[in-house]
Amino acid sequence: MTIESVVVRQRVADLDAAVPFYEKLTGSSASRFSFAGVDLAGVGPFLLFSGPDEAVARVAGVTATLAVADLDAAVGEAVAAGAEVVAPKSPTPQGRRAVLRHPQGGVFEYVGG
Repeated sequence: MTIESVVVRQRVADLDAAVPFYEKLTGSSASRFSFAGVDLAGVGPFLLFSGPDEAVARVAGVTATLAVADLDAAVGEAVAAGAEVVAPKSPTPQGRRAVLRHPQGGVFEYVGG
């Protein structure tokens, strides 16, 4: 398994107010979308999110997003090495994802093809 990139997650109180800072910081334009009642903006290596506490709780529990070339292979290898599937592979507006808990306790979202 090869991790192609890591996206840091950051909850913000006001997405509209936060995005310009991260666009300036990274030199990237935000890609905005909504998922499961949460408003999100991908800006460079950051995934900013905001929304009601109950909806955000599902997103905030994940440490980071790991982009992988082959989601099926990455999940299989991680599980074989001791990871636990928290949320099975499923489609999202940005591709496919799965959420795994690593043996040391960290929870990571894997996204890929």
